[in-house]
Amino acid sequence: MSELKVGVLGARGRMGSESVRAIEAAEGLSLVAALDADDALEGLVDAGAEVVVDFTNPAAVMDNLRFCVTHGIHAVVGTSGFDDARIDEVRTIAAESPEVGVLIVPNFSIGAVLMMRFAQIAAPYFESVEIVELHHPGKVDAPSGTATRTAELIAEARREAGTGPSPDATTSDPLGARGAVLDGVHVHAVRSRGLVAHQEVLFGDVGETLTIRHDSVHRESFMPGVVAGVRGVGSRPGVTVGLDAVLGLA
Repeated sequence: MSELKVGVLGARGRMGSESVRAIEAAEGLSLVAALDADDALEGLVDAGAEVVVDFTNPAAVMDNLRFCVTHGIHAVVGTSGFDDARIDEVRTIAAESPEVGVLIVPNFSIGAVLMMRFAQIAAPYFESVEIVELHHPGKVDAPSGTATRTAELIAEARREAGTGPSPDATTSDPLGARGAVLDGVHVHAVRSRGLVAHQEVLFGDVGETLTIRHDSVHRESFMPGVVAGVRGVGSRPGVTVGLDAVLGLA
């Protein structure tokens, strides 16, 4: 069986360099291109890349995706900054080459994917819910993509179950201490040296609380998800958000 040819964009960054090592070590995958900001995307075509992993930045990722789709290269995207509008834009781009798969992943950690799924299950059963996400100070976006996706899943589950909004008597918050509100869910972002990637989902009801927490203490924890995404994206044409389907959780 021939090996799947993989390219990495953002190969000198924190996640990109870790991905390079993981792909080189993974059975059935062959790293054929490791490109960074100053490298021409044509190097992917010259190397015969079949799948690209993108860990670049929100300003560059859309042009990278256009290039990949145009050249028939599947893309696994770990770059942050994908809201609904940007995902819709990716769908429009991907429609030009319907055989190409684009997998947009808010979090590659298997534990984080399960944390989001557990939160989605618990969401209708508690009156209150809030999210606290904690990351290293080098992270450029807030709230994190994981927190945003978690809030979306929670809100969807609560709407389907007919669960009302979380109670909150706050009428004055001039400094924004109550955090961002995503789809009715309060989200609080912490940035501190010493952290990598962490999230808590706090549920509350009369007389009890439930906390679902996930911690990634090393970027190596994301690599099984990256490898799974690389292996699975080719069988999922169009745009897929999250690892759930690849892991058989959808």
